[in-house]
Amino acid sequence: MPAAELRSEYKKDASGEGVTTIYSSAAPPQVSDSTDEFTTYFDQKIPIPEDEKHPWFSFRKLWAFTGPGFLMSIAYLDPGNIESDLQSGAVAGFKLLWVLLLATVIGLLLQRLAARLGVVTGLHLAEVCNRQYPKVPRIILWLMVELAIIGSDMQEVIGSAIAINLLSVGGVPLWGGVLITIADTFVFLFLDKYGLRKLEAFFGFLITIMAIMFGYEYGTVKPDQGQLLKGMFMPYCDKCGPPQLEQAVGIVGAVIMPHNMYLHSALVKSRQIDRSNKKEVKEANKYFFIESCIALFISFIINVFVVSVFAEAFYNKTNAEVHDVCSNTSISHAGLFPLNNDTLEVDIYKGGVVLGCYFGPAALYIWAIGILAAGQSSTMTGTYSGQFVMEGFLNLKWSRFARVVLTRSIAITPTLLVAIFQDVEHLTGMNDFLNVLMSLQLPFALIPVLTFTSLRPVMNDFANGLGWKIAGGILVVIIISINMYFVVIYVTALGQMVLYVIASLISIVYLAFVAYLSWQCLIALGISSLACGQTYHLGLTAHPELFLLNNIDADPVMSR
Repeated sequence: MPAAELRSEYKKDASGEGVTTIYSSAAPPQVSDSTDEFTTYFDQKIPIPEDEKHPWFSFRKLWAFTGPGFLMSIAYLDPGNIESDLQSGAVAGFKLLWVLLLATVIGLLLQRLAARLGVVTGLHLAEVCNRQYPKVPRIILWLMVELAIIGSDMQEVIGSAIAINLLSVGGVPLWGGVLITIADTFVFLFLDKYGLRKLEAFFGFLITIMAIMFGYEYGTVKPDQGQLLKGMFMPYCDKCGPPQLEQAVGIVGAVIMPHNMYLHSALVKSRQIDRSNKKEVKEANKYFFIESCIALFISFIINVFVVSVFAEAFYNKTNAEVHDVCSNTSISHAGLFPLNNDTLEVDIYKGGVVLGCYFGPAALYIWAIGILAAGQSSTMTGTYSGQFVMEGFLNLKWSRFARVVLTRSIAITPTLLVAIFQDVEHLTGMNDFLNVLMSLQLPFALIPVLTFTSLRPVMNDFANGLGWKIAGGILVVIIISINMYFVVIYVTALGQMVLYVIASLISIVYLAFVAYLSWQCLIALGISSLACGQTYHLGLTAHPELFLLNNIDADPVMSR
């Protein structure tokens, strides 16, 4: 089937907001419930004030746009990131700070694409995937993103549970902390009933707590500022071996989260923007990008606090050294560290313990409060991600309570099972597995967001230019390659032939689906020679060109 001629037009919906309609000359647009614009999860939209005195830049407008970027930045501060930070400091000292800086900048550029998609189309990434991809790949894509959310959620909830365990001096077991986290997450999630700005302010409060708590640790340890700046701005890693390389790869995987692309593209819909007005759309893109820069700068500083504390205090420390120090303090956790000369290995739990051993009980409890704020905030944003993804991919029209219960149940059930059967002191192996799981899901966010933001029929005048297409393509390839290397390292370390065979079989299916998404992405990037007439590829689609927004049901060739 030859590619159809694409046309687009702007219309006003019932609320007076502009809606982009894109359709094909081969099949006219159809009006049905499935083509109605999805509603934002939030009940209200924040109005943007006029400021004619400051046409180029207005702090009033920036304040009105402030919120979505800070909620997005919480994924850069979740317990998985904090654990990656402290391990980076303990394993490589200050030497990998430049990797953290680079990963944050790359994350910012990718978040920019996700935000632009939501602003320009009025649809978030899951909704666009729902309308663009055929049924089978759409369902596979949804399942993969759900796996990423579950993996992230397990780290976040267990991180909160570990913090509660530390604060209660072991009085609350891990499973008890998980139940407490689940309960208070339900309570906090309904804060937006009192106003979206109050909800955003609450997230800002949690970020402030993290900054104060981890900043206190930074001030207590007093890291070497010269080494810090050298590690941040000189891309080197002197005398680094496989452990440091694996940690560098882990930093990239921890910082760039797949479900965060879906979250950010949805959160920007909470502002009143007339998408039929090109000037307003351009202005919204500008202010959302500025806000994202500020939010990720703050998250980067907090991450630097954590890396620097462990780089200064615990780099090249051995288990025996830490055991001896802990044995002479009131903190009865010396047994966590065997009497050998192996390099100290830390996680969130052991990190709090060693801080308490070296800098007093206050350091331990302040660390736990910071982890609790990180876990609680990221659990809430993870819940929003799950709801946006499920509503977008499946076009659910359920009541709000039903959506919360379903998305929470899917993510929390495996977490609770782990908490019941796993000891709080031996969670490092599970975290490594979850990091691998989320690394595998990264292509299922990066490839679609690059694909759709490069399509002029979808983005109109705001489609990626040639420079962004090339840079975006290179970034996506680099990030996916880095994460695949991390996965290979993890699998080869298992050392069992049966697991190798299983991993190989899964890899064939996995790579085939990534290749399918990449194929459509390359067509969107302008390599039209890859497009063909009628091509059945693994039974996924009847033709390679992307399906048009609001018109996916009208295609007679595709088998749904």
